[in-house]
Amino acid sequence: MPGISSWIRVPVTVVIVLAAVIAGWYLWRTYEESPWTRDGRIRANVVMVAPDVNGAVVDIRVKDNQEIKIGDVLFTIDPARYQLALSEAEAAQAGAKSQLDQKQEELERREKLSSASISAEALNQARTAALAAQAAYDQAVASYRVAKLNLARTEVRAPVNGYVTNLLMSRGDYATAGRAMLAIVDSDSYYVAGYFEETKLRRIRAGDKVSIRLMAYEPAISGHVESVARAITDRDNALGSDLVANVNPTFSWVRLAQRIPVRIAIDQIPPGITLSAGMTATIVVTEQTSERKDRQ
Repeated sequence: MPGISSWIRVPVTVVIVLAAVIAGWYLWRTYEESPWTRDGRIRANVVMVAPDVNGAVVDIRVKDNQEIKIGDVLFTIDPARYQLALSEAEAAQAGAKSQLDQKQEELERREKLSSASISAEALNQARTAALAAQAAYDQAVASYRVAKLNLARTEVRAPVNGYVTNLLMSRGDYATAGRAMLAIVDSDSYYVAGYFEETKLRRIRAGDKVSIRLMAYEPAISGHVESVARAITDRDNALGSDLVANVNPTFSWVRLAQRIPVRIAIDQIPPGITLSAGMTATIVVTEQTSERKDRQ
């Protein structure tokens, strides 16, 4: 009996060791080659809102982190100067219209006269004067429209849906045309950037289903692969001072796999999850596209 029990223990031990080796090998292969990464980030477009006209900020209609919709007034620039400019342009337009009417009436009267009553030169001069008056009126109309547009642009409106972030502007600040005064996180632009090791890219294709788990929330977010970045910075090929390649003279035998950005679209967000750009996430490609399944 003792001999039989020892005879049984040997193959059982061998089987257990082999099972452990196979399980370890499978786990290692899964860890190294399966398309997943813990290096994921929630990303969103940040719109830098800049006024189209100059002036002092007289009213701020939003607060920090406030949700806004397209067209909402964010802040107002002092409109007094632009109201005066509009009145001036309106008066100039009226004067140009009066001049145009006068020159057109003169031209109509002279065109009705016979050649014995008016010379060809005088008739041409009347036509030229009418054309010049028309051009001056068109210019006055354009100036009026610009003045009206400038007045409307004193109310700076939201170009996208989203959230005001890091609001530092105060009433009385001087706004300069083209200089950003306020930032908005575009709520319609949230996506996930996953940085996958290059050895795993062969298992990732556009359309693959993805599970996204945030550090801050338990429920998984569903998404799909949108695209794979086509370039990253080559740090070993910096440009030298003489415009030739500045190659690193050393080479490490242990080469780490580069991480390539993969853009992932968000399909559905579970209730109770609030996204903020910059959040970290674990990304797992869970399902391949039907096209790849057919090829396999």
